[in-house]
Amino acid sequence: MKLMQRILIAIGAVQVLLGVTFLIPGLFQQLMGFDTAPEWVDWLFAMFGARALGFAYGMFIAARKPAQNIAWIRAMIGIQAIDWVATLAYLATGAVTLAQVTTAAFLPVVFIVILSRGLTRTDDPARLTASATA
Repeated sequence: MKLMQRILIAIGAVQVLLGVTFLIPGLFQQLMGFDTAPEWVDWLFAMFGARALGFAYGMFIAARKPAQNIAWIRAMIGIQAIDWVATLAYLATGAVTLAQVTTAAFLPVVFIVILSRGLTRTDDPARLTASATA
């Protein structure tokens, strides 16, 4: 299996993990050591969980044929960029700590770099032709 396919599957798996974690009321706050939030926060988390599962599906679809699913890959790059900027902003204001954001402080950058490099290779017409005939 090619590296890009493995990366897309790994990102999809992370999205499944996040989706399930956010769908279980109170689980995220407990795992991250946050104070108990108002009940309405669980509604927002459930909505995010649904979207994370949707993007997991997209990453698994893209993993099958990355060259034919560039839109999913670009969308994930955008999501990771927003995630990273938001994480930095909340760290800067002191709303969250580095220990609380854990991998969100660096993993989006890793995903952006890897996906962007893979996307550049996927956009290469010679690779598109080669992968279409393979």
